[in-house]
Amino acid sequence: MASFIDEREGVFHAVCPLDCPDQCGLLLHKENGRIIKVDGDPQHPVTKGHICNKVRNMTERIYDENRLTYPLKRKGPKGAGKFERISWEEAIQTITSRWKELIDSDGPESILPYSFYGNMGRLNAEGMDRRFFHRLGASRLDQTICSSAGSEGYKYTMGGSLGIDPEDTFQSKLFIFWGINAASTNMHQIALAQKASKQNGAKIIVIDVHKNQTGRLADWFIPILPGTDSALALGMMHILFSENRANQDFLQRYTVGHDELREHVVQYDPHTVSAITGVPAEDIYKLARMYGETSPAFIRIGNGPQHHDNGGMFVRTVACLPALTGQWLVKGGGAIKGNSAYLATNTANLQRPDLLENKQTRVINMNLLGDTLLTLEPPVKSLYVYGSNPAVVAPESNKVRNGLAREDLFTVVHDLFLTETAKYADIVLPATSSFENTDIYTSYWHHYIQLQQPVIEPYAGSKSNLDVFKLLAKGMGFAESVFEETEAEMITQALNNPRNPYLDGINYEALMEHHFMKAKVKPIFPGNLPTPSGKIELLSQKMLEDGYPPLPTYIPLVNDGDHPYQFVPGPNHHFLNSTFSNNQKHISLEKELRVYMNLQDAWKAGIEDGDMVRVWNQRGECVLKATVGENVLPGVVATQGLWADSGDTKQLVNTLTPDRIADMGGGATFFSGRVSIEKI
Repeated sequence: MASFIDEREGVFHAVCPLDCPDQCGLLLHKENGRIIKVDGDPQHPVTKGHICNKVRNMTERIYDENRLTYPLKRKGPKGAGKFERISWEEAIQTITSRWKELIDSDGPESILPYSFYGNMGRLNAEGMDRRFFHRLGASRLDQTICSSAGSEGYKYTMGGSLGIDPEDTFQSKLFIFWGINAASTNMHQIALAQKASKQNGAKIIVIDVHKNQTGRLADWFIPILPGTDSALALGMMHILFSENRANQDFLQRYTVGHDELREHVVQYDPHTVSAITGVPAEDIYKLARMYGETSPAFIRIGNGPQHHDNGGMFVRTVACLPALTGQWLVKGGGAIKGNSAYLATNTANLQRPDLLENKQTRVINMNLLGDTLLTLEPPVKSLYVYGSNPAVVAPESNKVRNGLAREDLFTVVHDLFLTETAKYADIVLPATSSFENTDIYTSYWHHYIQLQQPVIEPYAGSKSNLDVFKLLAKGMGFAESVFEETEAEMITQALNNPRNPYLDGINYEALMEHHFMKAKVKPIFPGNLPTPSGKIELLSQKMLEDGYPPLPTYIPLVNDGDHPYQFVPGPNHHFLNSTFSNNQKHISLEKELRVYMNLQDAWKAGIEDGDMVRVWNQRGECVLKATVGENVLPGVVATQGLWADSGDTKQLVNTLTPDRIADMGGGATFFSGRVSIEKI
């Protein structure tokens, strides 16, 4: 609403734009046309006014003195960060002229967009940009860096991104946070668990490779060896079946393959599973019995374990557990991997894939950016980056940076800051923040869709993704009317999704009035799932057809070199991936990057708490401060966070991570690398 911008003083509704399941409702306080404070919206039914420090300090980022204010053109070597100011007219003309030349000489597939969800707004993350690149005929990006492996695995079992309503979990009596540091990445699910603990005596179990913030608040923390989570879930199934704790009536009515699964998990006895996972056999018995005896029981399936070679199979496996106990029929019971299906918009209307003339246009996995830039034939000659910072976030970052340094690669970066990736660009464009845009936001955890109206004017000379792609379309001579549509028109089209009955009654006008609205979601059961059988597929014929074992199966990690430690670089508390890692307020809150080691390993290596250590493998090296204790099992080392480049420090953990592709969905394998460590 224009009045949000026009009004110089007041408190205005907003949405957190970060790639986080909570997607908080916000209130922005303005004085003299500037945002002076970010609060949570106490009226939001799920987030209820509570927000994290990342967002509470968002004004530090919006008004950071290093924010870009005008377009830049490179005048020094790539990576040096030397630029000169140019106009928007020159920037657009330079980009479109170069692309026209490349299309004539190498074809449109020589151009590759690279983006992710630095801003979760639907219009700016997957709207006008997709229309533009479809019309251009550019190579297509397979956006698989985050949750694709787990989503595919969950789909084999449950048919789609469908879980329980998180608002119901205050009734749960057992919470299992499996491979998710929810205190940092899903704080309102923690709040619901703590509420249930106080009101219902609910118990909180955390299963993870690192005793992080979430592990420290648990009633019971279960450390596990990386990449072995599916074995633990199968061990639980073994006990549930062998001790007659399975809900036979639910299995008969709502699943396929339960008899085959019962026979299959005989091999996963607790002692065998203990040897694989590092979890004592008696703890496996205790965990399975607690899960079988407690109702409602809820599993929050995290992103962590899916970032392994076997990540898709892990999620497929753990998604079977609520079926064995019939928890899907109990309010507050079941699981959540994601809930995005409930808020699915009309992507065809929004992205217009019909504009792509060549339906065989190549698709490039974003995890393979380094290989793509260095070895792909025919080569990528131009890269357009927005909503992402691949020089920091992509795996095998030394390889990525070598690719970005190619003099023949014409690179454009659209961002709020001169990021590590932007330093390799030929043209840099200043981006708006989400609080300067009109957009809609759909959570992948709770069931609310929210409207963001611009609260402040675009910062200095910055422009939104949507506006830039309109300018690029005009510069390329694209005459289609889809490049002239307003935000209101695009939102209306996106919400017009006859295939999603959950959005009935939700439209642009209603969102203008209410700011946020809940999808009309019903319990999953009784009902049919979008699987081939319409039931939970404990045995999946589709998996067999696709070349996978049809039953949940433990598959060991790939051999990643002769290094003694499994390396798990998890997310940190005050950044979101690389976002905020260049903002001084957030850096001061996060303090420093550390590597966590077990006491036994440290003693053998002659490393003491606080020592500076070199962490290395065949891909690169880091220099980090060691934290020695019992927060990880022997043979495991962990870090927290993607820190921005700072002088000559070697703290970019993705120099160490593999760019292998996971078992399903083209996913990343960040946590399946191995490293060596020595004291400096």
